[in-house]
Amino acid sequence: MNKHDITSIKQLLSTPKKIIIVPHKNPDGDAIGSSLGLYHYLLKGSHKIDVIVPNDYPSFLKWVPGNDIVLKHDSQTNECDTLINDADIIFTLDFNALHRTGNMEQVLTESSAIKIMIDHHQEPDNYAKFTFSDVSMSSTCEMVYHFIDMLDDTDSIDANISTCFYLGIMTDTGSFRFSSTTSTTHQIVAKLIEKGANNTNIHNNVYDTNSYERLQLLGCALNNLRVIPESRTAYITLSQEELNKYNYKKGDTEGVVNYGLSLEGVVLAAIFIEDKQEGIIKISLRSKGNFSVNEMSRAHFEGGGHINAAGGKSYLSLNDTVEKFISILSSYNKALNDE
Repeated sequence: MNKHDITSIKQLLSTPKKIIIVPHKNPDGDAIGSSLGLYHYLLKGSHKIDVIVPNDYPSFLKWVPGNDIVLKHDSQTNECDTLINDADIIFTLDFNALHRTGNMEQVLTESSAIKIMIDHHQEPDNYAKFTFSDVSMSSTCEMVYHFIDMLDDTDSIDANISTCFYLGIMTDTGSFRFSSTTSTTHQIVAKLIEKGANNTNIHNNVYDTNSYERLQLLGCALNNLRVIPESRTAYITLSQEELNKYNYKKGDTEGVVNYGLSLEGVVLAAIFIEDKQEGIIKISLRSKGNFSVNEMSRAHFEGGGHINAAGGKSYLSLNDTVEKFISILSSYNKALNDE
């Protein structure tokens, strides 16, 4: 995003507009944090703003300031489509291809609104008039902070905005332990705390509020953990039957894949989760070093993401998906063992 783009966006936002903010399907902490943080910021400009998510998100994100205004496209389709069709500007956050919004793809594609993309994933599509894309950034929340800085308006960042941004940076950096966490990331976090983000409360709300059944499901997942030493790989499976047994709720498997990656000597970790309703196996991949799970997911599982964190899907059965995964590992053994 260059100076001309910023000047144009400043001019756009200088008068009240009808603005829609959209994150990706199955929104996570960074998607919700960036969307609601930008919402609180733009609200200061007297714009009419709606945040529309493709579908619901975990309960451990529903304490975030502004949560009560969020609309869900899958259950409020007509209302959401009308708002999108009437919008002057649409911000798309934490994704860079419209198919990542699921059933919202068509209405977003057909919308004549000016689209502004802010995202840190690889290989962005060319659908937005203004694109702020940087794969080196820790999170979209960090990028929205920089976006506000480019607008010369960080003085407008208050406690609500800071709380939202801290949430997204914290979750997308794995509590500041991933390699994308830079000195600039920490400097921004320090400013967010100064402006009112309560880091202890945010961490507790996300990570320290577990149900008994969620912990039982974690135990089940760890019991299903398998290691392939020659490929320096660990994987976890969860069937629909196991999810049902422990009364699975959206978000209950968040972060479980990282347990596999925490094993000594493991470079690649995967979790395969059966979703009978969608008819797919949901896949999350994590890696260490320079091994790109983004490339693996794009090549084999219709997905993508970052070098060290990516997602995908399979239309095979759970067992067949795992067998496919194991069968392709041999072609990656050299890269995995070179790490």
